Amino acid sequence: MTDLSQIVKAYDVRGVVPAQWDEPLAELFGAAFVEVTAADAIVIGHDMRPSSPGLSGAFARGAAARGADVTQIGLCSTDELYFASGSLGLPGAMFTASHNPAQYNGIKMCRAGAAPVGQDTGLADIRALVERWSDEGAPEPVAGPGTVTRHDVLGDYAAHLRGLVDLSGIRPLKVVVDAGNGMGGHTVPTVFAGLPLELDAMYFELDGSFPNHEANPLDPKNIVDLQARVRETGADLGLAFDGDADRCFVVDENGDPVSPSAITALVAARELAKHPGGTVIHNLITSWSVPEVVRESGGEPVRTRVGHSFIKEEMATTGAIFGGEHSAHYYFRDFWNADTGMLAAMHVLAALGGQQGPLSQLVAQYDRYAASGEINSTVDDQTGRLAAIKTAYQGRDGVTLDELDGLTVTADDWWFNVRASNTEPLLRLNVEARDTATADRIRDEALAIIRG
Repeated sequence: MTDLSQIVKAYDVRGVVPAQWDEPLAELFGAAFVEVTAADAIVIGHDMRPSSPGLSGAFARGAAARGADVTQIGLCSTDELYFASGSLGLPGAMFTASHNPAQYNGIKMCRAGAAPVGQDTGLADIRALVERWSDEGAPEPVAGPGTVTRHDVLGDYAAHLRGLVDLSGIRPLKVVVDAGNGMGGHTVPTVFAGLPLELDAMYFELDGSFPNHEANPLDPKNIVDLQARVRETGADLGLAFDGDADRCFVVDENGDPVSPSAITALVAARELAKHPGGTVIHNLITSWSVPEVVRESGGEPVRTRVGHSFIKEEMATTGAIFGGEHSAHYYFRDFWNADTGMLAAMHVLAALGGQQGPLSQLVAQYDRYAASGEINSTVDDQTGRLAAIKTAYQGRDGVTLDELDGLTVTADDWWFNVRASNTEPLLRLNVEARDTATADRIRDEALAIIRG
């Protein structure tokens, strides 16, 4: 029996091609996806990685063999695939490994309306079917196989986003965009076409070997080029997209990174202006400033675990208008509760272009505290180290602990969270405080226990 434990993660499929998975396995995944979702039609897209067309084509064959009509939208960003799933009302599959190195590929799957497929919502069943069929042989094709057709949705995707955020009346802005040789190079020109933006395009050539830098803008080394270009050209801001362009990272006119928490707060305030009294979801690692701004804007903040399936589930349950994560994932009710970095970027452009001040001044009101950023530590015993932290802080005056996701320790003027990685022997630490000295002190104190 095929062991899929190394490539089927909590929310998607991801591994090295072809060492861990290949086109015959992708064909089985396509067949299993149709069986589990009971779909008579699906939509498939793929990124620019060399293995993506072959894998997505194999998935399409497997799905069609089980009777599903397949719409292939070809090259697209992940949020463009979510648009297709939402607008067409079809389950979808996106072939991408997001920000991972070039030798990787994967599948992000969703039900109709971009509803997530996670471990408890179909992924475990898909995995079980693939393992069974790879051991026993694939089932016979159905009597009436489905069709496979092509359909380009890029123009419709761009029109939908532009209908949600009107940029036509903003002051002219100079914006540098680093696509990282990923799918932002495909979507940005169409979305930004005709807008009052002077676009300085960096690394827009689609190249899954990532010749310039990894397509992961949350790693500081991958935005160095963007920061330098913004400073050199006097641009108003810079935007960096990850490989599948569902996340967007922002730098201000000085080339300084803007915290995703500050972007979450800014977008939340704008969305609440359109939907007064709405609910906004934020994960437990976003800054204290996020729930503060939500309340100041008349909204209701709801705190949740880290991860898109938790955010999307809570958005569906509460009817939330918006959700944000520290990882630069931004979710919108007007986008089928799915995440789209492009729409968040458009909100930033609209906010900046609707007033005369620089971005650094605009976001200062949303960036109120000192933060460590995420610090990873390799440990031999994740559970034991978490227990040691709990023991160290439990019972301290003025300190509370909660275990919604890992361990969060909170005091009047600081908090920190420690979470175990699901895929690596790591503990992830995030610290925030009212001043830098306190943040540094708590960071060092926590790390001494984690690495003790």
